[in-house]
Amino acid sequence: MAKLRVGVVFGGRSGEHEVSLVSAAAVLAALDPKRYEVIPIGITREGRWRLGRTGMLPAAVLTQGAALLLPPQPPAVAAGPPALRTAGDGAPRLDVILPILHGPFGEDGSVQGFLELAAVPYAGSGVLGSAVAMDKDVMKRLFREAGLPVGPYRRVLRTEWERHPQAAVRTIERDLSYPLFVKPANLGSSVGISKVHHRGELAPAMALASGYDEKIVVEQGIEGRELECAVLGNDPPLASVPGEVIAGREFYDYDAKYSDAGSRTLVPAPVSARVAERVRRLAIQAFQATECRDLARVDFFLERGTSKVWLNEINSLPGFTPISMFPKLWAASGVGFSELLDRLIGFALERGRPPARLLTSPVTSVVK
Repeated sequence: MAKLRVGVVFGGRSGEHEVSLVSAAAVLAALDPKRYEVIPIGITREGRWRLGRTGMLPAAVLTQGAALLLPPQPPAVAAGPPALRTAGDGAPRLDVILPILHGPFGEDGSVQGFLELAAVPYAGSGVLGSAVAMDKDVMKRLFREAGLPVGPYRRVLRTEWERHPQAAVRTIERDLSYPLFVKPANLGSSVGISKVHHRGELAPAMALASGYDEKIVVEQGIEGRELECAVLGNDPPLASVPGEVIAGREFYDYDAKYSDAGSRTLVPAPVSARVAERVRRLAIQAFQATECRDLARVDFFLERGTSKVWLNEINSLPGFTPISMFPKLWAASGVGFSELLDRLIGFALERGRPPARLLTSPVTSVVK
């Protein structure tokens, strides 16, 4: 039986470029070479696509890979999967793509739309689910619409902050109380996030967040424990056991996630069966409310003193690094890393090439 050719796409133009490389290295190492011919595809920080060879590490692909063109032009149905085009000859055809991208220009629906146009099967959420899960403001609006427990927050546009900062401060302080969390609306891995204890820290936090995004989310700080739950599948989606994150710093910022040896995770989380079941149920509801598919990680706060569970956010392409919670949560739920990737590839192949699923000619009536 011929091996499936799996393209693993990583890197990209976002502030999470380095995290993507680490995730991709773990994925490339875990894909079964007996089942798959793995083709690494890197996107440089400048947005240039590079085609690597089987066995190349992500960093090497970015510097040594062949220049790659993947035109958004689907092949004829009989022709099979589209061929990649390089500056040279002999570019392989791909059966499926695993996008291992984090942040804008990868996790936000842009690459997903590109792959839809090219009719390439890919794992993960589609254009809509990816876009709304990336935007913390729109995401929270959908959560509220679905009746899910979302903490108080306010959206501030960068232009609003730059033109009328004092008015923005008054609005924030009227509706929220310190401490606050200030975040770029469209980013992950805690890049650009600040914990603000008083008014004197607000302006620098807003300046930092606005450097990454034109929209800023200011959240009410919730004193409590940080819980996470992983979702896998579609109809119906399944939720993992919950896990707990214990930050080595005041909050789980970028350094606490990837550098601080004092940070740790507890899987499963030491919570009551009632809390665990509520987290799992809310994770699936959040997954469905944002039109996600295949995989996601959903983050929560367990409020200290009340044991109320607050929904924080959903990540449609969670990390696959050796310390990432998504694979840890599924390992604790009985699904190992390699099997997890097998399932994601299976989901993509079940859907097939995007245009094959839909009618492309008008039907005036089905009733005679």
